[in-house]
Amino acid sequence: MINKRALATAVAASSLFMTGLAQAEDVKIGFLGGFTGGIESLTPPIFEAAKLAVQQINEQGGILKGQTLVMPSGDTTCSDASAASNAADRMVNSEQVTAIVGALCTGATIAAANNAAVPGGVVMVSPASTAPAVTELDDNDLVFRTVPSDAFQGEILAKLLLDKGIDAVAVTFVNNDYGRGLSDAFSAAFKAGGGEVAENLAHEDNRADYRSELGSLSASGVDTLVVLAYADTSGQTVLRQAYESGMFTQYVGADGMVGDSLIEAIGADVLDGMIATRPGSPDLPGTPIFNEAAEAAGFDPSAVFAAQAYDAAFLLALAIEQNGSAEREGLAEALRNVSSAPGEVILPGEWEKAVELIAAGTEINYEGASGSHDFDENGDVPGVVLEMVVENGTFTSKGQVDL
Repeated sequence: MINKRALATAVAASSLFMTGLAQAEDVKIGFLGGFTGGIESLTPPIFEAAKLAVQQINEQGGILKGQTLVMPSGDTTCSDASAASNAADRMVNSEQVTAIVGALCTGATIAAANNAAVPGGVVMVSPASTAPAVTELDDNDLVFRTVPSDAFQGEILAKLLLDKGIDAVAVTFVNNDYGRGLSDAFSAAFKAGGGEVAENLAHEDNRADYRSELGSLSASGVDTLVVLAYADTSGQTVLRQAYESGMFTQYVGADGMVGDSLIEAIGADVLDGMIATRPGSPDLPGTPIFNEAAEAAGFDPSAVFAAQAYDAAFLLALAIEQNGSAEREGLAEALRNVSSAPGEVILPGEWEKAVELIAAGTEINYEGASGSHDFDENGDVPGVVLEMVVENGTFTSKGQVDL
């Protein structure tokens, strides 16, 4: 007679064993995003783009001889350093990820790196942290980004305004690494180009009232207000209250403000003609390939930081394949190897081709959705910045701006 209790125990043990095998066959790249907070409306297409890379890899045979690539995610809230640190700690120590795409907001990236990723030896590639402070991290060559620094975007924004004949502005920026870094870069370049920054004030995020700051800004007498903040929190409130008070006639922003949620919240008529900048993609072979795949996947390929997120995920997967294991050690060197010349060019979606070349010992060079990513000694990349203008109720690209 079969002992039912023994049989149940054996089945349970077998299930646990099989589960362990299944888990062992998973390679994990984590994703840290601002699913709530200041960029919650910007985060979904960024995450979808990273997941598109994962999907393509699994559809083309998986990673490391057929293992499945998975992407657990964590919410940093964008502005809460404790939330970012906790989310990163879970990725590094509980999920046991090999690498991380993210974070998005600069403060979250710095907190995640300092408190979890760097101590754990985990490579991070941010598709959205643009502040110059990322360059200065003591990170043991573990923190990279696929987006250019605001040291560059600030110069571009200043040149754009001066070229349009706007030579006097008032500036308000969110009081964190992102806002301060971008404001410093913009203000220095604007003044160097002959412009006047009549007032430059920091503001705290997530407040209900900025009328005091706006009063000081408008007292300068200029018509143009530059808001360097977030579309879903302080940036939105500042613009709404500026309009309600009738203080300025021209509004300007940067990448953190480029979201149609901002227009929906304040009104297309109010923001019509608003000028902004955001990182973009150059006219290279990888861009249309990504655009087509993104549209088929159901998200907007032109969404801010989407192409950069796809590249971050695809690059990390290539580096893991190049490294030959899901171990963390050696991954930063492998990342540099697969992302730069010399090597046979790999375009977005060309996973099977890359795996075959790596297996044959052939060097590869990924040319991505947002351009090439020849990381410098700080993990930074050159990039493209686009002019954006609010027209017909949406942010519309007017093309690349060059220095």
